[in-house]
Amino acid sequence: MTQIKSSTDQSTVLKWWSRLARLPAGSWLFSLALGRIAPYSSTISARVEAIKPGYARVSLKDRRRLRNHLHSIHAIALVNLGEIATGLAVLSTISANMRGIVLDIQAEYIKKARGKITAIAEFQLPESLTDNTACQVEANLRDQSGETVTIVRATWLIGYKN
Repeated sequence: MTQIKSSTDQSTVLKWWSRLARLPAGSWLFSLALGRIAPYSSTISARVEAIKPGYARVSLKDRRRLRNHLHSIHAIALVNLGEIATGLAVLSTISANMRGIVLDIQAEYIKKARGKITAIAEFQLPESLTDNTACQVEANLRDQSGETVTIVRATWLIGYKN
């Protein structure tokens, strides 16, 4: 296995976030662009609120189209939000010549999700990262009162683009 070398080449995610976030509607533009790049992600209309190396905060508003028969946000919409947050946390740490692919995703549902839900994910590249290394990332999804509603755990395969 090839050891991944650190690169000064800033991640594509951070590059675009730094360009757009300073604009008046930059967060909205970034979120829209993310939905164009990964179309399924746009189905929940998530809003990227903050990105820095190894950190992402993403939220979604409670909408009727996201609700289940129990009048709370559907489980898969929550997993989708968690995947977006973990993915942005991972992709903000790797250089432009690398990629991340989800290998596994799990969710622990703690309470019904209602109102605005915010997902926060933090990630640190392992010291001994090699090409095609599986890395665990966790997103904590909280409601407006700050209570955890769901924990999403994703395994991302990190390696060089082919």
